[in-house]
Amino acid sequence: MYAQASPFAPRHHRPSNVYSRIGLETEVNDASPHRLISMLFDGLFSNLAQAEGAIAQGQREFKALALMRAVRILDEGLKSVLNLQEGGPLAEQLHGLYAYAGLRLTHANLRDDVEAIREVRKLLEPVRDAWGQIAPTMEQPAAA
Repeated sequence: MYAQASPFAPRHHRPSNVYSRIGLETEVNDASPHRLISMLFDGLFSNLAQAEGAIAQGQREFKALALMRAVRILDEGLKSVLNLQEGGPLAEQLHGLYAYAGLRLTHANLRDDVEAIREVRKLLEPVRDAWGQIAPTMEQPAAA
């Protein structure tokens, strides 16, 4: 009745990952813009932790994949949604911070540098935490 999944199939086509992918797609489709940015931060920090663990275990390929995903989240996610025309100095500073973080993660990938990963985490944790703090004020209805 059910075909066996090939162990050589891409991860996203394996039955065990289909449910996770569908759950994530549903969450993304239903998420507010604020929640989407929070999800990007969650993915970024998850990949940083995976990369650090992979370096500790000598898994260079897994480290490279995790760091490449983290850089893509910075470049294609967090940096790309900044409005540099209307965002003022804050948007410009975040753009520079995300660019610097991407460079440090590229360095970490080339040199297996755990300290560079920790530096990026230390730089971006306050941004992630501040973003989390503004959620309740953004989603509250205006007072009458």
